[in-house]
Amino acid sequence: MEEIVWNEFSNNREKLVYEAEKIIEKLTNKSVENIYLQQEEIDYSSQDRIKLVKTRINQNFFHSSVLSAYNNICAITKIKINEFLVASHIKPWAKDQNNRLNPHNGICLNSIHDKAFDRGLITIDKDYNIVISNRLKDYYSNQFIDDVFRKYERQKIIIPSKFEPSLEFLEYHNDVIFKGE
Repeated sequence: MEEIVWNEFSNNREKLVYEAEKIIEKLTNKSVENIYLQQEEIDYSSQDRIKLVKTRINQNFFHSSVLSAYNNICAITKIKINEFLVASHIKPWAKDQNNRLNPHNGICLNSIHDKAFDRGLITIDKDYNIVISNRLKDYYSNQFIDDVFRKYERQKIIIPSKFEPSLEFLEYHNDVIFKGE
């Protein structure tokens, strides 16, 4: 039975996560719409509302899975302030529908390193070391940039014991997103 559930989860994470939320909804008598949507969003047409709810549920699932794997610690700076932490996609959400919810496609980063990672100003190589783009290095004369980025260059990120970042996704990030050394 466990193998069947795991295979279904692996093959269609989005459907399984949504179905699990619907079961929780029935058990707790709490509407998923009320949990994941703002009041003004609940008034959307039925089809739009369902899409929005599914998106929010999936984002929440991915966020929770990734942050939990990293014990709510930024993989680069070791910051433990939840309000600063982001479940960053290695291969962007829009580029790979099948791996949007795959926790191996996520890294727990603080919001500034997440933005730099998304924009290709930093990347993580196949040895899990941080690589800084020359575009960012040009700003090392700025004390803030120097403090926030230079000290982490070529440092190894925290690698969680479960859901370690996929080398395939990191390779994609290096080849497609990263703006070069």
